[in-house]
Amino acid sequence: MARARREITDSLKKVDAVLELVDARLPYSSANPLLRQLIGQKPRVIVMTRIDLADPAVTKEWEMHFRKLGNLVVSADTRLGAGVDRILPALDDVAKAKRERDARKGIRKRALRTMVVGIPNVGKSSLINRLAGRASTKTGDRPGITKTQQWIRLGEIELLDTPGVLWPKFEHKHSGFALAISGAIKADILDLLDVCAYFIVWMQIRYPGLLSGRYGVDVPAVPGTIEETGTWEFAEPVLEAVANRRGLMRSGGVADVERAAELILREAQTGKIGRISLEWVSDFSASNTDASDTPE
Repeated sequence: MARARREITDSLKKVDAVLELVDARLPYSSANPLLRQLIGQKPRVIVMTRIDLADPAVTKEWEMHFRKLGNLVVSADTRLGAGVDRILPALDDVAKAKRERDARKGIRKRALRTMVVGIPNVGKSSLINRLAGRASTKTGDRPGITKTQQWIRLGEIELLDTPGVLWPKFEHKHSGFALAISGAIKADILDLLDVCAYFIVWMQIRYPGLLSGRYGVDVPAVPGTIEETGTWEFAEPVLEAVANRRGLMRSGGVADVERAAELILREAQTGKIGRISLEWVSDFSASNTDASDTPE
């Protein structure tokens, strides 16, 4: 965390504004808590990515939440390009006051230097490629493609692309699971079965019937909150049923629950299960001032 703090602090000294990318499916857990502490008065635009995978109704609620708190927010599909054309004008808008101050001081107008920040696999490289109109940065579905800082010139704006950073400790259990479900955390960091079990219980609470419809298996009602429910005890028979239904068997006719878990998480990450959001505004205290604050 100390290294991440130092890198963010050093980068902020080089820029005039910040473009913060958060995953629309999990805007709380994918927001960088260090950035909120260190950004000071620098102008910021929040870009909600992965909107093609998120529940559109929940995404709208998050947009209203951010705007109510005084943030400028743009929702964009970095893969297909929807909404991307609103990002640079938004940057110009938040930087207007700075440009006016510079003009009054007689400072010559120069390119607006903007830091692009976000967790691994949030779509930074895809967004920059869209903005630049060419493959200026490497892209991929594996977390951590961008390894070093690099500047990209886009007319009157210069973007500082920074490597995706994940913090070593998560304040809330849900954040770790949500990041793993989304694909931001490498597959070997958290136990596959634990992650999928949590996802199954959470889905049946928030989107009851969606897993049953996708896999043709019975998923019972969750008896209480996710904290009160034994996630593995609840999810194991569901995973066994999915394995049997899809022919995912080990030798001896035993259901391969690990392959079933891999299937479910892969289809969650690619949208085959449906457009789902892993965090809702209603999960967070109304008294909080930003997405990085504490959920109820």
